[in-house]
Amino acid sequence: MTLKPLSDRVLIEPTAAEEVTLGGIIIPDSAKEKPLKGTVLAVGQGTKDEPMVLKEGDKVLYGKYAGTEIEFEGTKYLMMRQSDVLAIIAE
Repeated sequence: MTLKPLSDRVLIEPTAAEEVTLGGIIIPDSAKEKPLKGTVLAVGQGTKDEPMVLKEGDKVLYGKYAGTEIEFEGTKYLMMRQSDVLAIIAE
């Protein structure tokens, strides 16, 4: 089974939060900053007013509170509108 976004939505796999230690103290997951970049896994077809610019495999930056967190087959993803994506990371 796969997830296929509708309309102008994109499915993003967030980049894992970096492990931070402070003098041997490990910061718990609940206190870590939410990652603000990820990889586009699937895209919708776009709308007549807004064609789909993003494509699968794009590395993107998005806002701190953008998207809806979903869990599918044990993995956490973000589903958001294309307009919530701030930039494509060019490599």
